[in-house]
Amino acid sequence: MNTPRLHRVLRPLALVVALSFSATAFAAAKPNILFLFTDDQRADTIAAHGNAHLKTPVIDGLVRAGVSFRHNYVFGGNSGAVCVPSRAMLHTGKTWFALNTQTLAGEKLLGELLGEHGYTTFGTGKWHNGQPSWLRAFQHGENVMFGGMSDHTKVPLHDRGPDGKMVGPRAGDRFSTELFADAAIRFLETRSPRADANPFLCYIAFTAPHDPRQPPPGFPANYAARPPLPKDFLPQLPFDNGAMNGGRDENLGAWPRTEVMIRDQLAEYYAMIEHLDAQIGRILATLKARGLADNTIIVYAADNGLALGSHGLLGKQSVFEHSMRTPFIIGGPGIPKGKSIHAFTYLFDIFPTLCDLTGINPPAGVFGESVRPLWTGAKTALRDTVFLPYLQVQRAVRDERWKLIRYPKLGYSQLFDLQNDPHETRSVYEDPAHAAHIVRLTAAMKVWQQRVGDTLVLNDGSTPPPPVDLTGQARKTDQWQPERIVKKYFTPAQKPAP
Repeated sequence: MNTPRLHRVLRPLALVVALSFSATAFAAAKPNILFLFTDDQRADTIAAHGNAHLKTPVIDGLVRAGVSFRHNYVFGGNSGAVCVPSRAMLHTGKTWFALNTQTLAGEKLLGELLGEHGYTTFGTGKWHNGQPSWLRAFQHGENVMFGGMSDHTKVPLHDRGPDGKMVGPRAGDRFSTELFADAAIRFLETRSPRADANPFLCYIAFTAPHDPRQPPPGFPANYAARPPLPKDFLPQLPFDNGAMNGGRDENLGAWPRTEVMIRDQLAEYYAMIEHLDAQIGRILATLKARGLADNTIIVYAADNGLALGSHGLLGKQSVFEHSMRTPFIIGGPGIPKGKSIHAFTYLFDIFPTLCDLTGINPPAGVFGESVRPLWTGAKTALRDTVFLPYLQVQRAVRDERWKLIRYPKLGYSQLFDLQNDPHETRSVYEDPAHAAHIVRLTAAMKVWQQRVGDTLVLNDGSTPPPPVDLTGQARKTDQWQPERIVKKYFTPAQKPAP
């Protein structure tokens, strides 16, 4: 046979086969994952979800490009630092009853599992569950902060060195949000859109908008008029829910809470979210510039909510909606755009959802469920109720309309009609017309307890709690509050010793 002629015949065929293989490989390639995780962000702090008092154009873009789960919750917590169990549950898909939330010992972590299936895993930002678990979860990392919080301008940072060990700490030289965005951008700049490139997990755990509420210069100016008070504002919670007196978060403002103080703290909080929004914009611009956006799943979520004046509280140590609900948005290949879903979801559903989207079987024992069937229409709900257990002091369960809260140590209970009272301002527990709802929700609470291994004995009825008035209570700040915050929110007599 004429060899040149054979080459002429085979060359186009080889090209067709190569192109066909390349297209098949690209179609079969696992999606990248960009995970944007914020700290202490209430669910109602996104402009596209109805808050007209702040501007979040980048996060609004994620809302338009994906699915928003509007009734997403953290599963309570076993610590006043709710972010510890919250992050533990996120990275394992389990409830805090089944975990060592401090160390994650013996657990298969999300990043660890993805790494075993060909993913390049990178982490930056806050990790509140110990260095050994971080090292299992991520092959690469830069600007990692171990612990719960810091002054945003003095973040203690670690990097994963070439030998696989953590190097640091060293002091950050810019605002925390910028440091973590910079690290993520540097990682993304090393990634290739080629079909044969390893998929990646890029996990960015911001410390904003967690206190200290110290937005960078220029951002507070956006709120000269100050946001309005929350609709469930109180000067103080009139009873001790088990987390009021002596808790770090509650000491960040004097009792009673004043309109001026709460509006100032909201202004600072909103300004930090706006700055966060701008830094996320830089990350997404890099993702697009690298040609990676079309094959990347983007997850946006937060570890817990926050009170900031709601119910007279400042922190997240309650089972009220403002503290337990968090944003959850997901977008990417095959995911609908601009869709809102009101079915109940939890943060720990993200783990099995990402397993579902990447074709990886979740580990045994994962308690969460993939939310994918909710946007495909295969399911209209994953669960009928949400259970919110906090320490040994609060238990709540809610359905679409009604919410029951028990305070076992107080023997006190509340019932809220969330349809007519979405901000939980009027308990109707004592109204005999609602007795059937109490019976039904109590039964649901006990079923949840049995499912998750919660052995706390619940109170059956409700006794009015002893009234509490913390007016003038002496306070002290923790070491992370900068002097400007101390001067603004603490009187000279209450300032901590230098």
